[in-house]
Amino acid sequence: MTAEDGVDPVPSPGFVELTGTVIGRVGAGPPPGAADVSLPDGYLLPGLVDLQVNGYFGVEFQTADAAGWADVARQLPSTGTTAFVPTLITVPVESLALALRTVAGFAGDLPASGARVLGVHLEGPFISPERRGAHNPAWITNATPASIGALIEAGRGLLRLVTLAPERPGGLDAIDQLVAAGVLVSVGHSDATAEQVSAAAARGARMVTHLFNAQRPLAHREPGVVGQALTDERLTSGLIADLYHVAVPVCGLAFRAAPGRIALVTDAAAPAGMPPGEYLLGAEPITLPASGAPPVRSDGTLAGSALRMDVAVANAVLCGVPLAAAVAAATRIPADLIGRPDLGRIAAGAAADLVWLGPDLRTRATWIAGHLVYTDGAAATLASLQA
Repeated sequence: MTAEDGVDPVPSPGFVELTGTVIGRVGAGPPPGAADVSLPDGYLLPGLVDLQVNGYFGVEFQTADAAGWADVARQLPSTGTTAFVPTLITVPVESLALALRTVAGFAGDLPASGARVLGVHLEGPFISPERRGAHNPAWITNATPASIGALIEAGRGLLRLVTLAPERPGGLDAIDQLVAAGVLVSVGHSDATAEQVSAAAARGARMVTHLFNAQRPLAHREPGVVGQALTDERLTSGLIADLYHVAVPVCGLAFRAAPGRIALVTDAAAPAGMPPGEYLLGAEPITLPASGAPPVRSDGTLAGSALRMDVAVANAVLCGVPLAAAVAAATRIPADLIGRPDLGRIAAGAAADLVWLGPDLRTRATWIAGHLVYTDGAAATLASLQA
């Protein structure tokens, strides 16, 4: 599947030529000469882009060191993800600032063979206690110019996304301050009315975090966060398509109500890619049950997910979303939202980040900057890549 900017094509045969680390040429039909790699079936897609990853493979970003971050980056291409935004949830502002300074010190040294780190997402602590979800209420606080400034300074350009509740004291002014610093602002863990969400968008907020979850729901007289997210052309919503956080009919509804404004996210936590057991989220315990359901706090509150991005695409298709729209929601749309138009598309000049999904939409091989960084090891896969 290839695309020009803003156009989501139907799957069709074609070829892609690489020039170093970028895509040099894209065409329909057979290549003009002998191909170095020929894929017999499935789909060649842009690498998947995930804007919300709390952890993976047993690693929680909130508490991990450089080796833990590097381990996740190396393994994420096995899920089709080639770029992601590590997420830190609510802790005291001083702890978040320390974490940002620590990560800024090693982010530039993460392995080139791993998924690209696009910056850090702070999900909290400037959120609503009424819509806190798995966040610790003792650490929730109101935004102030000093606290926002401290986080911006600590991130040293690494802070790329902040989820906050605009209805809280200082919320709208915080949006101004963050947007001026080049940070994407998302409405989330919020009890805002539709009018308050609209006011946040007017100040520069451009995203809604995990649509339907931990936010004022849609009602027929007060549209809430959900209603405004689905109808406001300024807003793109993250959606956890694990079919637990949001039911199948509602996932399909979101795509129909807001075409081109849904970005698939995993909201993955440390248990993702791991066996059932005890893990951490926000430095506090969570449990991944053996049932296949998402991880939970001790009170049963959902606490992130164990979702893969390639499975998110497959689940969206299961919900009735056309494949091209599901792919765009995992590639071009989040890439553009985070300010990386060089990612998330197969087009001349774009980064040569690619993923081969089989007909079952599971990852067979992944390339980052033109280099093969993952294969599923199957004989048929290896034979195709060596052709």
